[in-house]
Amino acid sequence: MAISAEDAEVGTELPPRTVTLTRTDLVRYAGASEDFNPVHWNPRVAREAGMSDVIAHGMLTMALAARTVTDWVRDPGAIVEYRTRFAKPVVVPDDERGTDVEIRGRVGALLDGGRVRVDLVVTSGGAKVLSEARAVVRLAP
Repeated sequence: MAISAEDAEVGTELPPRTVTLTRTDLVRYAGASEDFNPVHWNPRVAREAGMSDVIAHGMLTMALAARTVTDWVRDPGAIVEYRTRFAKPVVVPDDERGTDVEIRGRVGALLDGGRVRVDLVVTSGGAKVLSEARAVVRLAP
């Protein structure tokens, strides 16, 4: 059952999520998205571009945050608006461990029409990787 407008108030926290990304995940995402930019798979090119190593796709990072919201609301079609800015790239080392992306969210405002604004904090390695990350969500009546 989807989250209803009566179940959400300002300050309601979404269940936190930690996703581990590995180089294998980047290859899979590149194939699915057809984004084969070499900064996502070639360390030499990433370093030449000023990165310390290969980085995750920005849209992948955004999708992880959006998934946290849709899992909370239990309706993937409930997001009516979503925006963010990329603050820092997610560096993915060439090892078996990968890197963690942590996502936290909370209801930041109640809006008209049974909608809420969810404010997200997305970090990796202790640094904020998305800023101004917000989703407007239509809740069940």
